[in-house]
Order: sequence, then C-alpha cells, then structure tokens
Amino acid sequence: MRTRPVSIKGGLAVLFAALVALSSSCVKKDEAQLVIYAYDSFASEWGPGPIVIPAFEAATGIKVELVVPGDAGQVLAKAIDEKKKPIADVIIGIDGNLLPKALSAGVLAPYAPRGRETIPRKLVLDDEWRLTPYDWSSFCIMWDSEKLAVPPASLEALTGPEYAKKLILMDPRTSTPGLGFVAWTAAIYGDGLSDYWKRLSPSILTMSPGWDTGYGLFTAGEAPLVISYTTSAAYHAEYETAGRYKALEFPEGHPIQIEGAGIVAKARHRKAAEAFIDFMLTPEFQSALPTTNWMYPAVEGIALPASYEYSRIPGKTLTANAAGLDDAVKTVLDALQNR
Repeated sequence: MRTRPVSIKGGLAVLFAALVALSSSCVKKDEAQLVIYAYDSFASEWGPGPIVIPAFEAATGIKVELVVPGDAGQVLAKAIDEKKKPIADVIIGIDGNLLPKALSAGVLAPYAPRGRETIPRKLVLDDEWRLTPYDWSSFCIMWDSEKLAVPPASLEALTGPEYAKKLILMDPRTSTPGLGFVAWTAAIYGDGLSDYWKRLSPSILTMSPGWDTGYGLFTAGEAPLVISYTTSAAYHAEYETAGRYKALEFPEGHPIQIEGAGIVAKARHRKAAEAFIDFMLTPEFQSALPTTNWMYPAVEGIALPASYEYSRIPGKTLTANAAGLDDAVKTVLDALQNR
C-alpha cells in the first residue's frame, strides 16, 4: 500500500529493551546482520520500512540490508533464482496466492515465531509456519467518484462499454494485487475465465508492473477505477477529502489478501532472521501497519485510527483457490494477447 510517515510510539522502548536482551543471547556477533527482500511500497519513504527497520536495528544491534526487487512477485522470483546460493535471509510480502509457488520451490524454512498465538486461526497460512502472516485486507475496486459518475455494481458490470479504458490493473506475474484479481475472477467465472477477460479487455487502460505504479496512475486521474484494497479508503480519509475515493462492494464477494514473511531456506543469518520474524508480531510493529502499509494487522487487539471507519469489511468474503493460478494467469494473458 502507498503510505505516509507516522511517528514511532513511546511504547517501543520497553519492547526494544527486551529484544536487545534476547538478541544478545541468541544472535552471535558474526550473525549481527540480516538481508531482507521486500516489495517496493513496504520500503518506500511512506511505508513501514523506514520506521520498523531502524527501530529493529537500534534494539538488537543487527544491521539490516533492505533489498527491493520490485513488487512481491519479483521478491519471490529473485529468491527462487538464488535458491542454490541464497542471499536473502527473510522475504516479506508473500501472500496466500504466491505461497504454493514458494513451497513448491522450497525457498522457505519452517519457524514457529513467538507471539503466533495472537494470530487468528483464519489468517494462518501454513501449519508448518514457513510463512508468518503480518497483515491482511480485502481486495476491491477503488472508485474515484469525481472522475466517474456511476460506478460498476459488479465484476460483470466492469465489462460494460461505459467503462472502456477506465480500469487500471497490475501484472499478475509480478504483482500480488494483479494476481489477486486473476484469482478473484477465476473463483467467479471458472471455465468461463477466458471469455470474461475478453469481455473485460476493452475496459483496461493498462496493466502496471506493481501496485505502487498502478495506484499512482489512479490518483493522478489517469483512470477512475483500480484494483486495490478496501483499506485504501481509510488512507484517503486520513489524508484527503473523505468520500471521494470509495471501495466498491460487489455481490460476487471479495477475496482477502493475507501478507506474510518467511525465513529463506539455508539463510546465512538464521538467528537474526528469527529475531526479525518475532519482532513482526509485536504490538509495536503491528501498530505501525494501519497507517503505513494501510492494511489490517494480523495480530488481534491492535487499535485502528478513526479513518478506518471508511474501510468496511465486505459482507461476503470469497474464498479464492491459489492452486492452479499459474494456469489461470496463462489463460488471462492469452485472452488479452490481441487486445
């Protein structure tokens, strides 16, 4: 999610002291470094990275190298490419749709983190804890009500001629929102997926490589509709005129995205990686997410700002099947090839 800076809360100090003690006993001096691969908006100046990474470093003495290959799909692709000689210790942003690919490639190692009992069972992505959830939100189409008078009322309505060149999507090969939209339409249309995307094609203005670029085009007024999250409405309510940008609710239902982080198999700095995954589930890390990553925290009981009143959880949650998504992506790209 595109984000803006917030201050670090005073309560961090208590946790940090504990983390320092923990790290000094568990992390050897030659392991006091950590390489993290993360997606671009996480590491952006408005994202959680500039807040949580320095805080973790100050608390533990572990020096973090934050590498940004692109969106989450590119994060995973880089980790897979380096599988034989891994460089990253931790990868951030792998969601439920990317998880089967990560597990098939064998790039994640099991680690049951401290604090895992605070995560609701419905958000747990893997019983072996090869991926630890840290935030979530529902996918939706965001609507700029000043640029478009009447929004689509359903996924099918998006294919109408009145929405020609009015929709911004992301490439499902590199972007988790892009892949999430493919999974959403596959869950609804099944064997009719190709036909749906052929009908949808005239509505698509562009497919950006990642969410950050695509959403930037949306807010710049290039098109009035974009795939994003219901929590995007909270972001706009916090910093802009509440009500202009709205999350559309469709009768077909909405899938959720659960984002996770995992330790890379054969990580060079295993203990440091474990300390960081533990840190991600602390109230201090989690409380930074609603106003930096603009997602719901995975840990229960984290306070949300008033702007989240504009982020409503859809009445119908749709379960999208992550299995077979590679075939679905191929189907979609084939359908769009001649658009």
